[in-house]
Amino acid sequence: MHLFQDDAVNWLSTLADASVDLIITDPPYESLEKHRKIGTTTRLKVSKSSNNQWFEIFPNSRFENLFREVFRVLKKNSHFYLFCDQETMFVVKPIAEKVGFKFWKPIVWDKTSIGMGYHYRSKYEFILFFEKGKRKLNDLGIPDVLQCKRVYNGYPTEKPISLIEILIEQSSSPGELVVDPFFGSGSGLIAAKNLGRNAIGCDISSAAHEHLNERFCQDKVGA
Repeated sequence: MHLFQDDAVNWLSTLADASVDLIITDPPYESLEKHRKIGTTTRLKVSKSSNNQWFEIFPNSRFENLFREVFRVLKKNSHFYLFCDQETMFVVKPIAEKVGFKFWKPIVWDKTSIGMGYHYRSKYEFILFFEKGKRKLNDLGIPDVLQCKRVYNGYPTEKPISLIEILIEQSSSPGELVVDPFFGSGSGLIAAKNLGRNAIGCDISSAAHEHLNERFCQDKVGA
């Protein structure tokens, strides 16, 4: 596993054309800042009673550049998964299609327990499923609603390893290269390693690197 600390777009620009088998990522999209400010996402609050470190927002205006690099580095006949909320989904879907991706559908992550919110409290998140070329899923019996408990008391917006393992098993084979340009808590890279895939990732945040190194040091996963 190789880790890099850089801006996601800049880092992707250093990778070779058609060199990656699968990309799964969760950018710190603009609407997260809105949720944090109005207090609808307690996991993201920064306060005296919270040890969460906030991260730099990736603006919507940069998604086209990001998606162009993602499309370029992915091999023909490969998949791309993007975690996002309902607000960001409507922004990024047409941008991804513009650069060449086929959009299949939003996969729903059912967190199984109710969260914060004012108008019908949150219980789910979207994972947008894009394709470059044509690649068959490894198991056609998997539904488009994936139930998996949210991570409590972890890194802000941390995703469950078991959830990402489903996506990796569906869209790659052992030995292939899985990339995450916003690795955050490192769950995606850990999931890839657990399943015998090669993994490389980038995050501009020092806190993300420190968090992932601690996960290794504490023997929660193999280094």
